Amino acid sequence: VLRNAVHVEEAEVEKCVRDVMKEKKIEQQDKRFKTNLHLSLLQISGYKKLYLNVENLRKVPYDSENQKHEEQLIELWNLLMPHESLKARISKQWCDIGFQGDDPKTDFRGMGLLGLVNLVYFSKHYTSEARQILSRSNHPTLGYSYAIVGINLTEMAYSLLKNGALKAHLYNMVSGLPQLEHFHQFYCYLVYEFDKFWFEEEPESIMHFNQYREKFHEKIKGLLLDYNVVLTLQH
Repeated sequence: VLRNAVHVEEAEVEKCVRDVMKEKKIEQQDKRFKTNLHLSLLQISGYKKLYLNVENLRKVPYDSENQKHEEQLIELWNLLMPHESLKARISKQWCDIGFQGDDPKTDFRGMGLLGLVNLVYFSKHYTSEARQILSRSNHPTLGYSYAIVGINLTEMAYSLLKNGALKAHLYNMVSGLPQLEHFHQFYCYLVYEFDKFWFEEEPESIMHFNQYREKFHEKIKGLLLDYNVVLTLQH
């Protein structure tokens, strides 16, 4: 009964709680135990569901024929560059927000639509911070490609979710089922903290990016080992 409990679907949690209490001879009237167990099972099943939702988004390739995908991409530009209009869909201007070439769609290959959704979420919910970080990313000696690094951090957030490292953070943060939004919020924390970390470390050049990315990754993994951890970006 206990082994099966961690694999239950949301709809079966109520029954599972009753079964566990019966098996362990705990009074069904024990409201506090019942509530806590119900909440815990929701969090466990919710974590798995969240991973599947994130994975499904990652599997969707960016499609320039898809109007919704294109609208999100243009929204990203408008959020980050409010005073400069995009002259054409295929344009060197994309490099101004840290894409590699004239067409950003090629940069979404690894993380699919998830990379774009993360970038838009951060720019939408933390607009002033996003613009400030974009501005800092143009630093003459410590600069980096804002969008490319953003997609790289999507991969980091995704891998931490996949290997279970985000469990303590999400269980502490969400009373019940974690949602896609909670994953996006963790991503925002990574973007903000990575920018701070990069400037504190003062790398000799962008050529050392992988080395510093790994150092940052280790730092985050260390923080996530704390059972009381909650890593969020406060307004």
